[in-house]
Amino acid sequence: MTFSTAQYEQLDNWVDSHFEEQIAFLTELVKVPTDTPPGNNAPHAIKTAQLLEQFDMHAKQIPIPKDIVQNAGLESITNLIVRREYGAGPTIALNAHGDVVPPGEGWTHAPYGAEVVDGVMYGRATAVSKCDFSTFTFAVRALESLKAELHGNVELHFTYDEEFGGELGPGWLLSHKLTKPDLMIAAGFSYQVITAHNGCLQLEVTVHGQMAHAAIPDSGVDALQGALPILQKLFEQNSLYKKITSTVEGITHPYLNIGKIDAGTNTNVIPGKVVFKLDRRMIPEEDPSQVEDSLRRLITQTVEDYNRPLNKDKHIRVEIKRILLARSMRPLAGNAPLVSAIQKHAKTILHEDIPALGTPLYTDVRLYTEHGIPGVIYGAGPRTVLESHAKRADERLVLEDLRAATKIIARTLADLLSAK
Repeated sequence: MTFSTAQYEQLDNWVDSHFEEQIAFLTELVKVPTDTPPGNNAPHAIKTAQLLEQFDMHAKQIPIPKDIVQNAGLESITNLIVRREYGAGPTIALNAHGDVVPPGEGWTHAPYGAEVVDGVMYGRATAVSKCDFSTFTFAVRALESLKAELHGNVELHFTYDEEFGGELGPGWLLSHKLTKPDLMIAAGFSYQVITAHNGCLQLEVTVHGQMAHAAIPDSGVDALQGALPILQKLFEQNSLYKKITSTVEGITHPYLNIGKIDAGTNTNVIPGKVVFKLDRRMIPEEDPSQVEDSLRRLITQTVEDYNRPLNKDKHIRVEIKRILLARSMRPLAGNAPLVSAIQKHAKTILHEDIPALGTPLYTDVRLYTEHGIPGVIYGAGPRTVLESHAKRADERLVLEDLRAATKIIARTLADLLSAK
């Protein structure tokens, strides 16, 4: 069985007639803060589950043990799975994450106000990715409103660990065999289907020296001076990365950033310790273990070169700790039905062709593909991250993009679940 044009239009009409309700649902989601860190995200999951019950959608709540969450640097995580069973056939998972970076400064709208101005909703997570809690929920509701014969199942996966790598979000659900979908769609933007993304390695590097009074600096070992050649070598390496080109459209080259540096205790004290954190983005063609080994060798060799002409009492030493290793998302052959269905219906709804691309971002979607589950990234949002203001002040969502994405996902589910 395939859906008719009239049935697709019924889906669209249902979304239109329930759109104010969808906006209200999203508003309630945005108003509950989920700043990560500190990562006290269980309250948002509980609120989401309560809202879903209004639609007769029961969410199984999966709290992660407190000690495991705290060891990961967070406070609380409760993930949600909503199962909708229609019959024998594939299970399609729809995943969005509720955790977000803290708002930061510079907002002209309340970060958790969900204020709507000229058809645009402002607030942290309006674009990434509480919007797709609503996209996926209302797409499923639209599909079920047809009462058509369906073959397969849909699961909503609402998780809360994307900002810290996803191991306690989708990673937990998959590794504990709480779900085993055949296909998946994760939160994204409306004007491209993402089939691949970069990986990310984050390291914390601690340079140890010896504190001393600034009036007698030679009595100590300046850890900041020792850190400088390491930083210089890393930035030189970053220049070399630009000469490497990925074959995945939408992804350019590897790159490295130093995102945070802590040093010293006061102005009149020689720093005895410097801690910096680096972020190394890996293109899909790279082997993460080789990337990490290379960086560790570069740092330790630089320290050896720095120490060589010095007396041993002036040596620095270094510790390197991995914070995060997020592998790249690679396209799996089975994602073709997802890509073609989304592109087909996006052409109808958005009146333009949307490309299938890679993205330099990294997400927790990779955890599905690592388990052999073909997937894509698609949802409500603009053409670029920059336009969305994600992770910046005044994050925003054009509500017409939300409407369009909901229709496209509903139509895509209809295609995937219509055939025996």
